[in-house]
Amino acid sequence: MSAFDLVIRNARIVDGTGSPWFRGDLGVEGHRIAWVGHLPPSISAPKVIDAKDRILCPGFIDIHTHSDFLLLRDSSATEKLRQGVTTQGIGQCGFSPAPLLSEENIALLDQYAGFIKAGSTPEWNWRSFGGWLDVLERLPLGTNIAAFFGHGTLRIAVMGFDARTPQKDELDRMKDLAAQSMEEGAFGMTSGLVYPPGVYSQFDEIVALCQIVGVRNGLYESHMRSESDHVVESVAETVRVAELSNIPVQISHHKAAGRRNWGKVHETLRLVEEARNRGLDVTVNQYPYTAASTTLRSILPPWVHEGGLAKSLERLGDMTTRRRILQEILEESSWENYLLRCGGAQGITVLSSPRLPEYEGKNLEEVGEAFGRHPIDAAMDLIVANKGEDTACYDMMSEEDVRTVLRHPRVMVASDSIPGAPGARTHPRTQGTNPRILGRYVREEKVLSLENALWKMTGFPAARLGLSRKGILRPGMDADLVLFDPDTVLDGASYADPLRPPRGIDYVIVNGDLAVAEGSVTGTRSGKVLRKGSTSA
Repeated sequence: MSAFDLVIRNARIVDGTGSPWFRGDLGVEGHRIAWVGHLPPSISAPKVIDAKDRILCPGFIDIHTHSDFLLLRDSSATEKLRQGVTTQGIGQCGFSPAPLLSEENIALLDQYAGFIKAGSTPEWNWRSFGGWLDVLERLPLGTNIAAFFGHGTLRIAVMGFDARTPQKDELDRMKDLAAQSMEEGAFGMTSGLVYPPGVYSQFDEIVALCQIVGVRNGLYESHMRSESDHVVESVAETVRVAELSNIPVQISHHKAAGRRNWGKVHETLRLVEEARNRGLDVTVNQYPYTAASTTLRSILPPWVHEGGLAKSLERLGDMTTRRRILQEILEESSWENYLLRCGGAQGITVLSSPRLPEYEGKNLEEVGEAFGRHPIDAAMDLIVANKGEDTACYDMMSEEDVRTVLRHPRVMVASDSIPGAPGARTHPRTQGTNPRILGRYVREEKVLSLENALWKMTGFPAARLGLSRKGILRPGMDADLVLFDPDTVLDGASYADPLRPPRGIDYVIVNGDLAVAEGSVTGTRSGKVLRKGSTSA
């Protein structure tokens, strides 16, 4: 009679706590780990894997992804499983598919979210955050899902894309939606304070909503107001939210964008450490690349977005308004001007352009030459043609800053992945974040030890989310596991070829079932929707 359903023998076990690896075996019974240590040779199981001294660790937890709408089109999460991710955090940068109110505001969200919809066509057959999670629970999920609600989505639901401070009754409605979303299983609130409508919000609004989230043990994760010229002030503001709201906060995809800001991460990380020394719960996540990625609309001034996408496209179609936009983009400004932070049009590369795919992979200077127009004019033409369903890559960070942030003990790994429509180009982080850490920054450059890197992908994000049964290899924990070869693991994706899969990830197990075996995705769908406060989380 079998003692276990699955046994992995002869592994170097890295348990997710940061402790040194040790050689041993692991047994799985059902969906849980039942044994970690040394098993007698007589112990049998229907499935036995000989690890051959490869690394066995917890499944990677990618706390910051934009997979929300992709799940509706393709819930397999193949891109994540191939790089060892077994749990994803969605609803990031202020955007989540719920909660919703009126049909009009659903249309506004649907239009604006084009760049993260990944080719899906949502039916919008939910309204509450709990209803959104119910929809996900009916899908055959490849990975586990931990969902946040977005501050931007709250604003759109209550007041659309109005560039103003909410009235008292509007803020009260947002508070009610925040409280309801937390009670229905949200892990917290995220913000995108450079994106509309979050860019129109004031500090007091964020604090008021975070107080609602904080008393319900949620996390506030923020894409801050600035990651460039005012990055230090933005970190200070985020710390202040933690102080006034009594809430744990996390700085999303931390960076110092623009050459003149390189090196400021030393000061921002010092602010994080000082905050923690004062008893404030502040942490950071980061992806290991020097280029960012988001919608091409991020080059536009904030006022252009007021009223939603349709209004934005209308403004871009008016030549007088367009000349004003062009002039403002070329000038120094107080808003987060992505064109200037990238050093000009050469630093911005079109990734996905569904209606004009011939420009994918070209930078804006090349697009401008092809159009016979100024690069920014050409970019505005692309935005109009694609109706906002485009993405771009922004080359704006320094490699030394990436290493500095990655080394810091308060920083975990997260991809910030934006999945594309079928066949569309994406940022290489979508395919390669975790293997890149293990291959480049652990094995090749030795920026991190193996154990520290894996803690940043497993035990650390699990603790941040309050996942009591994930992130650590112990009996009784969920059997989310990765077996990989530390000598060959590496990302395959590059900016030139972003869809190449990684190598060296041999086995991935989700809730006790083989999702990847001998490097191939099995098609097994064993992921679960995790709800904050539920015993299943």
